[in-house]
Amino acid sequence: MKNTTGNLQTNRQRVVIVKLEAPSERRRVGSDELFGSQNEIVIEHNNEEYRLRITSNDKLILTK
Repeated sequence: MKNTTGNLQTNRQRVVIVKLEAPSERRRVGSDELFGSQNEIVIEHNNEEYRLRITSNDKLILTK
């Protein structure tokens, strides 16, 4: 194929390869693994203590 200046042209396709990473999966931990036989645990974060407890209504409450 010739362009308007008389030079030969080739049809080139540009191929771009994109590496898709799998979405990171969040770590899942069952409450029974965290609490065992207790109703409250202490979590240390940035030199602070947080208490996570199971209420009588079987809900979770996190307090500082």
